[in-house]
Amino acid sequence: MEVLFVIPARGGSKGVPKKNIKLLAGKPLIYYTIDVARELTIDDNICVSTDDLEIIKVVENYGLNVPFIRPKELSSDSSSTNDVLMHALNFYQLNGKNYDVIALLQPTSPFRKAHHVKEALQRLTSEIDMVVSVKETKSNPYYVLFEENSEGFLSKSKDSNFIRRQDCPAVWEFNGAIYIINIESLKVKGMGSLKKTVKYVMNEIETIDIDTTFDWNLCEFILNGID
Repeated sequence: MEVLFVIPARGGSKGVPKKNIKLLAGKPLIYYTIDVARELTIDDNICVSTDDLEIIKVVENYGLNVPFIRPKELSSDSSSTNDVLMHALNFYQLNGKNYDVIALLQPTSPFRKAHHVKEALQRLTSEIDMVVSVKETKSNPYYVLFEENSEGFLSKSKDSNFIRRQDCPAVWEFNGAIYIINIESLKVKGMGSLKKTVKYVMNEIETIDIDTTFDWNLCEFILNGID
């Protein structure tokens, strides 16, 4: 099974400016993900897809070649992950390299480790479209999520009579850390239509995804505590 590890790193971060290359506990954030990929494959199979020259410089200073500059039309707030992945695949195919699987690793998950990705990869079979990392959500629609009805009153998102939260069915939330994608499924269906998806469960710390300054400060606190 040939795996292409794709690390998407757009330059236009708003919640935490330049977060992909900002130092987290003394190391650029994107290095955490590059380190994970390097434990699993050689550099030739690691693709940092970015539109940002500063990110390219930081990545190449780490010894990893960035194979292309992502086009601007694939780097806006409205650009789809599917288009970014297909662009990367097409680049490699045009250069004579074909893959069976994409491991999409977003650089905003510093506590995702190589063993998590390896275990998720082991879950993929030819009958599965995608393996995705999840956490059990605290916002259970059977218990704490409500929608406003046509009369302006709140009603449960999922109709139920559960008295205790622990009696509700488990509900899973994508955590953004790992997407293991069957390339044939991606080509035929597109990422938004991958129905045969199975979960890979991660815990609360492993699942932290940096989107805000609060997330960043939490990661700093945890990493400094570990050190």
